[in-house]
Amino acid sequence: MKSTLLHTPVGVRDIYGEECKNKQDVEKRIHDIFSSYGYSDIQTPTFEYFDIFNKERGSVASKNMYKFFDREGYTLVLRPDVTPSIARSAAKYFMDEDMPIRFCYSGNVFINDSEYQGKLKEFTQIGIELIGDNTSDADAEVASMVIETLLKAGLTEFQLEIGQPQFFKGLVKESGLDEDTVEELRELLENKKYFGIEDVLDKANIKEELKQIFLGFQYYFGSIEMIEEVKKLNLNVECLNAIERLEKLYNILKIYGMEKYVSFDLSMLSMYDYYTGIVFKAYTYGTGDAIVTGGRYDNLLKQFGKDAPAIGCAVNLDRLMVALSRQHIEPEKNSSKKMILYDIENREKAIHYTKSLRDNNEHVMMVRKRSVHSIDEYKAYALRYGVKEIILITDKEPDVIHI
Repeated sequence: MKSTLLHTPVGVRDIYGEECKNKQDVEKRIHDIFSSYGYSDIQTPTFEYFDIFNKERGSVASKNMYKFFDREGYTLVLRPDVTPSIARSAAKYFMDEDMPIRFCYSGNVFINDSEYQGKLKEFTQIGIELIGDNTSDADAEVASMVIETLLKAGLTEFQLEIGQPQFFKGLVKESGLDEDTVEELRELLENKKYFGIEDVLDKANIKEELKQIFLGFQYYFGSIEMIEEVKKLNLNVECLNAIERLEKLYNILKIYGMEKYVSFDLSMLSMYDYYTGIVFKAYTYGTGDAIVTGGRYDNLLKQFGKDAPAIGCAVNLDRLMVALSRQHIEPEKNSSKKMILYDIENREKAIHYTKSLRDNNEHVMMVRKRSVHSIDEYKAYALRYGVKEIILITDKEPDVIHI
């Protein structure tokens, strides 16, 4: 066999053993949080028609999608994002529902990033979508769930950064800047390259007062006090509404008791084009990228025929697991695995004994003892697979060996 058959392509990896179990445990804990908020499970296809994720839907760039053709010649893609798929499903199956719909999901997504970025090209997302509610209460519910989810996963030090792209859009509309200049400003803000903003604005010839507000983006991050200071600026109605929406959100999060985990960043703009209101990213140390992303997308469902506001979030589970590992946070173990070790003469006794343990929700693996292996070798084997206890079945009472 060629050794190349044993390797995975760049950007994907095998997960097994204790690492896989830890990931599943954290995923279950997150799902339990979503269920406790009344969210119902939904599964969408791993691949869909390309048009579901095209530029108008605002998902990742076409060059970063895995595309292929079916036998009829239609272009299909491995989903790079779950939200457009759920928007399609909601429009198809819940067209006449005029009350809020709550979905939660878990699945792998595929983004063909450059190999030099060192990112996984296949990773697990677990998230929620709240459709049909445009209130600040819905914003706060999702933000609260993000915080509770990270706490439940075991993190203690993290921050949920919240932005409001409508603030930037309000300034752009008032300035009358052309599309190329706006795109240049957007790129500078997204990459935190504030030093380049003045050069761009000098060429644009806008009012000095408005220029100073643009230049202030390098200071528009921090606590609620920063938001209160920005509100004192001479802002147009759209910018003011954006700021007041953040204040409403913060006041509701205070009721949840979650405000200490929140900060604001007005230079955080939409990650995808479909976001229309607040956006947020959660960060912790041990990973340079956000472990949770999300925001409000009030116009996306309209593209599938259902005019309904929505907000959602997605946890990058693989990135979260990296953070937990680097912070030396071990997921709580709900149960310990046992090993039943027996010889052929005690097979029947071993099977009945094992069944009684499994009936009591114990995790048990049966291993027939071979004369070529010593007890010490079985102990080492047990440790490799997370077994805490060996029960040796003999003609007498079972002999318990703690590892």
